Amino acid sequence: MKCLIVEDDATLRGQIVQAFTDAGFVADSAADGREGEYLGATETYDVAILDLGLPRMDGIEVLTRWRAQGLTLPVLILTARGEWADKVRGFRAGADDYVLKPFRMEEVVMRAQTLLRRAAGHASNIVAAGALKLDNHTGLITLEEMPLRLTPFETRLLRYLILHGGRVVSRTELSEHMYDAAADRDFKSLEVVIGRLRRKIGAGRLETLRGEGYRLLSTEPA
Repeated sequence: MKCLIVEDDATLRGQIVQAFTDAGFVADSAADGREGEYLGATETYDVAILDLGLPRMDGIEVLTRWRAQGLTLPVLILTARGEWADKVRGFRAGADDYVLKPFRMEEVVMRAQTLLRRAAGHASNIVAAGALKLDNHTGLITLEEMPLRLTPFETRLLRYLILHGGRVVSRTELSEHMYDAAADRDFKSLEVVIGRLRRKIGAGRLETLRGEGYRLLSTEPA
């Protein structure tokens, strides 16, 4: 899963990036509104954490521009402002949730995870694909109630597939959600990881559709 963090305070930005990285996300960040607006418009993210009080372009304008371009990613806004009018402006611009500063990092991560789960159409924090289960808050993935031993990249990839279980996910889509903006997106490496996952979860659970991509079965294979 991949998130964008737009926050001008360098210390706070670093803390949020670390919190999301620890939670298994790929985290890109921007220090001002113009950079944030550009990254959001040119990269693919699962969720954005957006401060309202930004230099060069405030958060409301950033969000307004994203929505005008048709970007539907969930957006959690951060604000130190206590006025209800600021929150209303954020929601009217297209925000999905907000957190008031100061806040606990755990709350920001959990709210973002909730937005992701809802965006994928899941009502519960426990998301199942047959005998595979993902605890969307802790990031733990189990198979037949036993925790899987996965690398961070494998966890990130399988988490994305579970949240989108039952539909075909292309290699391009996977690479866009697995790597940060500066990384080289290597399809061959992705296929190697897919191969390792098949050995760990059972080959029949993860299909390859030639020329289309991959599909994690939402029920147990026959």
